[in-house]
Amino acid sequence: MSSAIAPAVNSQTNVVSPPKRGTAHAAFVYGGRERASSSGIWVGVFAITMSFAAFSSALFVREGTADWSHLTLPSVLYLNTVVLLGSSLTLERARRALSSGTLKRTHVTGVASAWVLITLLLGLAFCAGQFRAWQELRAEGIYLATNPNSSFFYLLTSLHALHVLAGIAVLVYVAGRLLASHTTFRRSLFENTAIYWHFMAALWVYLLLLCRMKL
Repeated sequence: MSSAIAPAVNSQTNVVSPPKRGTAHAAFVYGGRERASSSGIWVGVFAITMSFAAFSSALFVREGTADWSHLTLPSVLYLNTVVLLGSSLTLERARRALSSGTLKRTHVTGVASAWVLITLLLGLAFCAGQFRAWQELRAEGIYLATNPNSSFFYLLTSLHALHVLAGIAVLVYVAGRLLASHTTFRRSLFENTAIYWHFMAALWVYLLLLCRMKL
């Protein structure tokens, strides 16, 4: 009878045995990383928002002083806005391409990589356009310390351009991971990058309106 019980016990033990490495446990860790990275990007967006809100408040206070004047914004800024908004659309196309199929399919990652590379080019074009705007102001004799409103213009646009360059660096990394078919790819990395990039586009629209109305 003991011999009859032993196989039953062994079969029950096999059923409740812990999952093998790389299956359920790995999926749980992966899910935890997904949630942590998603929370991290929103914390970063909030921090950037607060910093630019502080600069905006300082601008409103400084605007009421007697030495405040107004400057004519370089027309290239409007073209830059179209370029950056266009890059947000191309990155969204890349996101939709990844969502249309599994990441293991070569043609899906190929299409997504193409849209990411276009986004990169547009991001670089935006930064080049911002540099062109600064050059136009300097050609008019308007520098960082010329007057208070020019100081705010250079400060706000430079800080935004630095954040865009940081996003470009991440996009380069994302493109490399997509093109390297032998490596694993975390979907959350792309999603968080897209959130950050869309936020940069929305932030620039706000800054352009702020500069147009107040500077």
